[in-house]
Amino acid sequence: MHRRLLLGSALALPALTARAQAPYPDRAITLVEGYPPGGVTDLASRAVAEPMSRALGVPVVVENRPGAATSVAATYGARARPDGHTLVMGTTTLAINQTLQPNLTPKDPARELDAIGTVFRTPFILHVHPSVPARNVAELIAHCKANPGKVLFGSPGTGSVSHLCLELFRSRAGIDIVHVPYRGGAPAALDLRQGRVHAVFQAIQEAKTTLSDGGTRGLAVTASAPIAGYPELPPVAQTLPGFEVFFWQGLFAPAGTPAPVIARAAAALRTATEDAALRARMADQGVELVSGDAAMLRDALVNDTRRWGDVIREANIRLE
Repeated sequence: MHRRLLLGSALALPALTARAQAPYPDRAITLVEGYPPGGVTDLASRAVAEPMSRALGVPVVVENRPGAATSVAATYGARARPDGHTLVMGTTTLAINQTLQPNLTPKDPARELDAIGTVFRTPFILHVHPSVPARNVAELIAHCKANPGKVLFGSPGTGSVSHLCLELFRSRAGIDIVHVPYRGGAPAALDLRQGRVHAVFQAIQEAKTTLSDGGTRGLAVTASAPIAGYPELPPVAQTLPGFEVFFWQGLFAPAGTPAPVIARAAAALRTATEDAALRARMADQGVELVSGDAAMLRDALVNDTRRWGDVIREANIRLE
């Protein structure tokens, strides 16, 4: 009996070793993201999936799992087998949810997800209805101070990065403004064009149409320097030093994914984000692909968790 057990173990060992040393990836990769099809995050996910697939030699299939402020997708990714065949596109909402909706999972994304690399980041454009008598940020702040509680700032929704951006602006500028939340960026842009609200911090791809046809007037960008496509718009930081806000998207794996797998996925992601043609195509959509490593993505998650947590608590933001 003892000899048979030893023989069985010896025969099983090569199979176990083969499985342990199996090349990655050995089948299709599912890339889960928390937004419905058609938005900028979905666009970016599908844009990088194609060159990643070529680099890895297997299909990289985007699977949309929207819901609960992207926590449905993030939770699915965090609970997947940590073998690199299920990856998740995370965004700034991972940082926001920890304070705004602490009952959602993953409760601690920095521990429950392993960072792979940054995909993109995009600043916001501060634009106003033409009736607003302000041509720059300083004049807008002066107008708000002269009309406390009367200037309406729209946003895509309570707790969105756009909303938190305007709350940070309110705090830094020392002004009394009114937040008007919408269900998405498109209705906020429509009401801004029609003058129902006076100002919005909006993603470039959502603001570009009304800016180009004169329906709204751009005042500034939330990057630390002027951005491509809008070099005439100065940074908000010229008036409020240190003011900088980005919405970011990054690729994560379930915690515990082996380091060689993370490295292989990161290399494929860099191949995608450094592709000149893809970068140019995404830039036309107002998206700056970023070849950031895992450390850059981890820092963004940790720093934004602290930063937006402070803003949420200070402004006493609650979801109704």
